[in-house]
Amino acid sequence: MRKLLLIGAASIALGGSAMAVASQTPRSETFRMLELFGDVLAIVERAYVVEVDNTDLIQAALRGMMTALDPHSSYMAPEDFDNLRERTEGSYSGVGLEITSENGLVKVISPMDGGPAARADVQPGDVISAIEGQSAAGLTVSQVSERLRGAAGTDVTVTFMRDGEEPREVVLTREVIRVDSVTGRMEGEFAYIRVATFNENTGRELNTVMAELKAENPNIQGYVLDLRNNGGGLLTAAIAVSDAFLERGEIVSQRGRTPEQIERYAAQAGDLADGLPIAVLINYGSASASEIVAGALQDHERATLVGLTSFGKGSVQTVLPLREGRDGALSITTARYYTPSGQSIQKIGIEPDLEVARTAAEARIVSRSSFIYSEAAYSNALDSSIGAERRGAHTPREAPGEDHPEDEDYQLQRALDVLRAGGNLAQLAAAPETVVVTLPEPEETIRVAETGPED
Repeated sequence: MRKLLLIGAASIALGGSAMAVASQTPRSETFRMLELFGDVLAIVERAYVVEVDNTDLIQAALRGMMTALDPHSSYMAPEDFDNLRERTEGSYSGVGLEITSENGLVKVISPMDGGPAARADVQPGDVISAIEGQSAAGLTVSQVSERLRGAAGTDVTVTFMRDGEEPREVVLTREVIRVDSVTGRMEGEFAYIRVATFNENTGRELNTVMAELKAENPNIQGYVLDLRNNGGGLLTAAIAVSDAFLERGEIVSQRGRTPEQIERYAAQAGDLADGLPIAVLINYGSASASEIVAGALQDHERATLVGLTSFGKGSVQTVLPLREGRDGALSITTARYYTPSGQSIQKIGIEPDLEVARTAAEARIVSRSSFIYSEAAYSNALDSSIGAERRGAHTPREAPGEDHPEDEDYQLQRALDVLRAGGNLAQLAAAPETVVVTLPEPEETIRVAETGPED
């Protein structure tokens, strides 16, 4: 069975080749601790108040071992591994959520476009506090996913908590989530391309959508590439999307423990946008594969980034089937990835060229960095390796006024303004409705939360 190579904020990430990593613990001490594990298992089996299933205990121990490493290393039981492969193939039955865990709290990374959760206004960073009236505290991502999935047409009641608001109970009707990775439409003279996730179909879908838009609109003047709330996916898809807009040069590199573990990915000749200006929309729900694309286009000065600083998921995971998947799989961090200029994204994120909050309320969230859900909030996140830190609380450069209609996408409006200015920010006029929101004094660095996500 082939390895599954993924990148994403929910501990499904990318990988190169499996590698045997020698233990730093002396062999005798390792054997002693393994013997201790066996002793504890035997005591539990013999003395616990009710009969236990050793398979469940050992799987729980494996999960604990992996989560002791970093937030994105994990053990997947066989059924979880099957679910992972199903999601990357582009369809499944559920409520349409990408989730992660933060020390006993399961949080939303991103709702999937057009799914039941997205239609119910579930947002990145929302906490799932209960499912069918039963507390979700302490449940793993796999356990929550299992409760959320089910036959199409059935209902599940989920309670969500959001910073500064009362808990909200929502009834979601499960449906077959067919993820259209790429969709497109025209916004006046500009083409709008939405990439919702990076799966096996993304590269092909991007080519198809762009070809259709060109055929129907031969005078396209530029492109908006929307990566907001895109939590990641396949490395190959991220490379394909980046390559679609680049003629040459490095797209991304990944670097492991030793110099021999460096892999570089380069663009091939051919720009689907024919050199026209590109504006890329990102926000703090844009993670991993999205950051690879945004970082590559920004470093090559091929696109102008508009929105908010991205999530900051810059570590590399390799998914390794155990006994061909019969015993599940490991998702283990093996490297960090870097933009073409050599910048690590891990815990830092990609900063936009034009910082724009979608709403005044979102601007206030940016002003209170502890409210921003990002890789830097993980208590055991891998460091950036370059000594840099994510920008702390601050006033965004732009935000719409309080009376700006919610159904009008202010970030998209500003991206279109960037294209009208030919991508030249110096020539970009201020939008009439732009306001500077009065916010608290900024913090110097981001406040790291007391707890952090795991899987």
